Amino acid sequence: MKIAVTGATGQLGKLVINGLLEKGDGVEIIAVVRDPKKALLLAERGAEIRVAAYGDPAALQSAFAGVDKVLLISSSEVGKRIEQHKNVIDAAKAAGVKHIVYTSAPRAATTALILAPEHKATEENIQRSGLRYTILRNNWYTENYKKQLESAKSTGVIVAAAGKGHVASATRADFAAGAVAVLLGSGHDGRIYELGGDHAWDYNELAATIGEIIGKAVSYKPVTADALRGILKETGVSEGAAGFVVTLDTNIADGALAEVTGDLSKLIGRPTTSLRQGLIDAIA
Repeated sequence: MKIAVTGATGQLGKLVINGLLEKGDGVEIIAVVRDPKKALLLAERGAEIRVAAYGDPAALQSAFAGVDKVLLISSSEVGKRIEQHKNVIDAAKAAGVKHIVYTSAPRAATTALILAPEHKATEENIQRSGLRYTILRNNWYTENYKKQLESAKSTGVIVAAAGKGHVASATRADFAAGAVAVLLGSGHDGRIYELGGDHAWDYNELAATIGEIIGKAVSYKPVTADALRGILKETGVSEGAAGFVVTLDTNIADGALAEVTGDLSKLIGRPTTSLRQGLIDAIA
């Protein structure tokens, strides 16, 4: 069996490739990348490197030649994802790929989460393609809070408009392990998994956990959406970026990232990584 992973030199992609190489005895692993120079370590470990960008349908079809399964790791180019992902889906179908696995967003079909519309459209394109599929709706990465940890070292405060919202985050390594389990396992056809951590924490817990790690008191300062937008703009953040952060915080306050399903820990056969350990690993 041949398995191809797109975005293979990204932070999640590298973890998935390494996991497949460790556990996929007899499986050929193909790393689909834009820049082969960034894939040298993956090649040394045994992955076959094929070059194709999300925006190059012909190269993608060539990259998927002879491939049985494709993991489509969502593009990092917000605003361009629908077209880029459709290129991957169409190329996989044209190349005769049997099964596509996609990293989506929590409750993508129904949520108000700011990042969801492109994921929803991609899920619909996959379902219309006729390919066998599995959807991995990944919650937030614990590593996303590394910046708050670093900032808290000097300020002692975490400022957000997340209210009393909760986040069921997990680490990239957890989500990568879930993808590996699906790619190497069976019984996942047509399944949509809501993946996240075993515990949904709030920002008071985030502040307390960061305080424990850095060895100083850290508090959570909840602010309104307008106040946060003003704070961000005063620090030089663009209007668009500030709006994104504020909307995301509002989504969190409304519960968009709070669901705990247990799907991820079931897939990987162990508890997900705790918030504390995930943050410690992120700054190691």
